[in-house]
Formats: sequence, C-alpha cells, structure tokens
Amino acid sequence: MRPALKSDCESRIMSKTRSAARLAAVQALYQMDMESIGLARLLDEFHSHRLGEEIEDAKIAHAEVSFFDDVVSGVDARRAEIDALIETNLGEQWKISRLDKTMLQILRAGTYEILARADVPTGSVINEYMDVAHAFFDAKDAKFVNGLLDAVAKDKRPG
Repeated sequence: MRPALKSDCESRIMSKTRSAARLAAVQALYQMDMESIGLARLLDEFHSHRLGEEIEDAKIAHAEVSFFDDVVSGVDARRAEIDALIETNLGEQWKISRLDKTMLQILRAGTYEILARADVPTGSVINEYMDVAHAFFDAKDAKFVNGLLDAVAKDKRPG
C-alpha cells in the first residue's frame, strides 16, 4: 500500500507543479507579446524572479521549470502554426486580432500542448487551460477555451 500512496502523492504534486507552470507560461507569453522581450531573457527573468515566488503575500506554487520552458519555448517556435490553427477554429466572423491578449496566450499554450505534448491526455490539457481561464475570466470565457481547444484536438488528435 505504501508505494501506491507515494505514487498517488507524487502524481498530485506533479499535477500541481504543472498547473503552476501553465499559469506562469501564460503570464510569460503575455509579457513576451506585450514587451517584445526575447525568449532567453524572458525565461531567465521567470526562473530568477517569478517561479515559486510570493506575490501580494501569497505563495505561488512551485512550477515544473522544464514543463514551463517547453510550453513557452514551444509556443514561441511554433507561433505561426499555432495561430493558424486558432484562427481556423475561431469561426468566420472572428479574427485572432480581436481576441483579448490574455485569452490568446491561453489558447496558444493549450494548442501547443495538444500539438506537441502527446504525453498529456487531451482532456487534461483542456481542463487545465479552462482552469487558467477561470483565473482571468468568467465561466463563459472558460467555455470558449473548452470549445476552441476541443476543436483543435479533434483535428490534431483524432480518436
């Protein structure tokens, strides 16, 4: 029984550190977009000053740094492909330029995970980014994240 409990505990810890990494990745991508900061400098800033730090007297959960780095670097490297997928799934009357900048980063990060992180189940990706959306937006916007990422997943992860 002890090893199973340890495994379950490790799984929950990894889940929390990945959730923190996803939230931090969205924040980093937002900063990258708004300030046109280079990838290396951005990663260094987050490693040195943001991941696992206190913000307004609240301790932020430690993020899985390698996962954070993968999401941020992957979105940066595949931005054109990711944006094309998002735009395709927005609908005829929507353009990516109309999206809120934070919402765009949530969709970019989630789309990247669907494309590149086959080790993460589709449902987990969608649920995690819905949770990130809830940190910034109301339930309606979280449902929008669900719908768009689900459409991307149906196209890129059929079955």
